[in-house]
Amino acid sequence: MRKIPVLIIILLFSKNLQAQLNFEQLIRSGPADAEKLVDAYTKPLLYGFGLGMNSGWTNTAETLDPLHFDLRVMATGSLVPSSKQFFDVTQIGLSTNLRPSDPTRVLSPTFTGDTKNNGPWMDLFDGNNNKLISFELPSAVIRNVIPTPQLQLTAGFFANTEIMVRAAPKIKLGSRFGSVSLFGFGFKYNLVRDFVLKNIKNTPFDLSVLVGYYNLKYSLALNLQPMDGMIPEDPSQVADFSTQELYASFNNYLFQATISKQFSFFTPFVSAGYSVSGAKIGLSGNFPVVNSIKDDQLAYITYSDPFQIKQTFLKTFRGDVGFQVKLPVVRIYGAYGFSGGYGMLSAGIGLGI
Repeated sequence: MRKIPVLIIILLFSKNLQAQLNFEQLIRSGPADAEKLVDAYTKPLLYGFGLGMNSGWTNTAETLDPLHFDLRVMATGSLVPSSKQFFDVTQIGLSTNLRPSDPTRVLSPTFTGDTKNNGPWMDLFDGNNNKLISFELPSAVIRNVIPTPQLQLTAGFFANTEIMVRAAPKIKLGSRFGSVSLFGFGFKYNLVRDFVLKNIKNTPFDLSVLVGYYNLKYSLALNLQPMDGMIPEDPSQVADFSTQELYASFNNYLFQATISKQFSFFTPFVSAGYSVSGAKIGLSGNFPVVNSIKDDQLAYITYSDPFQIKQTFLKTFRGDVGFQVKLPVVRIYGAYGFSGGYGMLSAGIGLGI
């Protein structure tokens, strides 16, 4: 089963992915400015990923009987609004040493948006206003959909209660995509069944409450080397750049109430909830960053573990509408969610035992 999320990721990314996660270009300016560029570049990714990971926990307020199981595979696509697909390089607090080469071209793609055109060229200056290098900010990686796969096992625990588990060991997606691992769990409780016996067919509706937690870890090897002709500023600069890595850890919490009504094999539902998502994203390893001109050559200094961004980027209410089709063994799921200007489309299939 560990192969399933990999296949989903490849299928979802293959149609939209145009370039490698080219974070190297965002790092050439040094830690302080690089942190601001990475933060601006990844905001829609983090927000959309947080919404996607908090999707698909349930598609009905009903709960499984004790010792009954449901194994589901789902994929969610968070739809990024056009206003979040670019950022203004002059509005994110960059230092005066880093400026757009063309003052009239200041809008740069975020992780989502324009995958065909790179961002503006940026000029890096030293403290004496001598121009050191120019580099181009990267294009978007995907257009406007943040894909998020889920593999979930749900089990009936005791009366009117379910336990849900999402897990996958570290999965290597190749040198271009990095690796990912995930773990999550949730609890759902059907309030109505405390007052209405389950064998009564005229139950007006089911109402459940759910609490879920989901953690995803991601890593990608990077390769930022000194530019041709660049020398270390002094002999003390570390010259081993073989362990560079981008890493990220996402923590997501969901509190949700769901109401549904079963009509034969078809169950529509409506839910309302509150999502909280935080991320830690940073760089590890040694990175050469141009710092000065020495003996008519560009000279670099080495930064080890340049920065780490840690923030809660999502605190928002969300709503979802959808359905479950319950066949003898197979379950089919579909839903649409909305939160903070983003939409989330989910679809999946499951096996009930």
